[in-house]
Amino acid sequence: MSTLAQPSPRANHKFSERCGAHVFAEALQRHGVKYLFGQSIPSALHLVAPDYGMRQVAYRTENAGAVMADGFARLSNQVPVVTAQNGPAATLLVPGLAEALKASIPIVAIVQDVHRKFTDRNAFQELDHIALFQGSSKWIRRVSEITRIDDYVDMAFAAAASGRPGPAVLIAPIDLFEEAVGTSHELVDKKRSTNLGTFPLDRFGADQSQVEKAAALIAAAERPIVIAGGGVHGSQACEALAALQDSASLPVGTTAMGKGTVSEDHPLSLGVVGYFMGKRGMARHMRPLVSKADVVVLVGNRTNQNGTDSWGLYPPGATYIHIDIDGQEVGRNYDALRLVGDARPTLEALAEALSRQDLSRRHGARPGIEATIASGRDKHRAEAAEMTGSDQSPIRPERLMAEIDTHLTDDAVVVADASFASIWITNFLKARRAGQRFLSPRGLAGLGWGLPMAMGAHVADPTRPIYCVVGDGGFGHVWSELETARRMDMKLILFVLNNSILGYQEHAEDLFFGDHTDACRFVAVDHAAIARAVGCEGVRVENPSELAAAIEKAKAHPGLTLIDVITDDRAFPPVTAFDEKY
Repeated sequence: MSTLAQPSPRANHKFSERCGAHVFAEALQRHGVKYLFGQSIPSALHLVAPDYGMRQVAYRTENAGAVMADGFARLSNQVPVVTAQNGPAATLLVPGLAEALKASIPIVAIVQDVHRKFTDRNAFQELDHIALFQGSSKWIRRVSEITRIDDYVDMAFAAAASGRPGPAVLIAPIDLFEEAVGTSHELVDKKRSTNLGTFPLDRFGADQSQVEKAAALIAAAERPIVIAGGGVHGSQACEALAALQDSASLPVGTTAMGKGTVSEDHPLSLGVVGYFMGKRGMARHMRPLVSKADVVVLVGNRTNQNGTDSWGLYPPGATYIHIDIDGQEVGRNYDALRLVGDARPTLEALAEALSRQDLSRRHGARPGIEATIASGRDKHRAEAAEMTGSDQSPIRPERLMAEIDTHLTDDAVVVADASFASIWITNFLKARRAGQRFLSPRGLAGLGWGLPMAMGAHVADPTRPIYCVVGDGGFGHVWSELETARRMDMKLILFVLNNSILGYQEHAEDLFFGDHTDACRFVAVDHAAIARAVGCEGVRVENPSELAAAIEKAKAHPGLTLIDVITDDRAFPPVTAFDEKY
């Protein structure tokens, strides 16, 4: 496995004397920051950062850099830092920060601004950054005094990591980084020691009286179910959820972002539920366990459109119990008993409360529920067998997933781009333990974020095998980051589903409008050649019989290997909307 080299202090820059950049770096070091995802700017900060044990991960584009930070946070539960220049560079941070905002991922973005004396004079690339980030962050401030840098850095980390996590943006003028620390400054008396660099920052459980009510409802229910979202991963609550699943004999389904919160080998695990329950879908035959439930426990679940199959999956007459750190999400779409608090202590308290209840109904129903789930799994395997075992060329994506699944270990990390790629991994790769990570940008589901998210995950833990699945449409947004991966000696296996179309767009347009727009198809691209051009390994696979050898070779290679898989452009994933048409 590759490891990232330690930073080497630089000796030739002009910032050997203490200045604002040093104050910033000291503050970041105190919060445990070891990597700065950033291009050259703020130059002063990046030049002094190695003196404080921080290494620069220099992305090629800011939108990819923000997503690298996102992937780092998801895997490490540490608050990452991404940097950018003012103006156009700052605007390119917006998509990645917006994904993090919707997905509840903490990021601190440090954006360099124009010199203080040039403010509001139409300086080069001057922009109203506070207005720019208003819709894509939970906190935005501008620091303009060197004596306040520590204060504002701490505020940024606290904002990002506390409550519902999300991005915080700290704007700082260029001259503040270069300003000398003189004896007149108040810094000596303001030394801080608190580390705010991990999340969740402040853990608190839901009100105990509400927990007791929830326990009574679950114990008395005939057909309860738990549906876990990405908030369970963010709270590091997977063990607590798995313990509750067993102790209370509760069936558990997950959202796409919640995949891996419980083992999908567990006899009470449904897999991913939502709009992915179409033909050949993992949980297709378990839909009645959700739609006929009488008590639904939502944990870290936004009840969004995709996760609820356009709000048509969850039963309208059920009683809902909603656990979430964000009180505004509780009851947003389903009137619910409010358990506002961090998922882990709340689940632990719920398990304790349930231990005082009579759970004979739950335990008595368990064999029947397990039999229903086992039957559903068998039907899924039989229904999908034609595709997962297919020898056709172009290759079926299900066949590729079946091959990847044979190589997954329980410490493997799987990353997917948005669109069809995330649907393939969700339905045809199995979470082998509670806490296994399947990362996908489902906050906003923007294309092109798979590769940089995988790169951020590698930075977080270079020792874990990382498999990344992207479509050729999304991958076209971020080819340039292959060079970053090569330069940083990152090891991961990248599968490109190469069918020369924007699959989701074309199939949806054909379904809803009877035809598709010209943008849905593009010329054939040799992605393996692009990988080789920047020094990565690249292999093209056109026949399923070649997949196993290609993956074994990629596992042995110390760097990034791109496997360009020529896939069937008429392969439709198990989306419920496609059931009648395809």
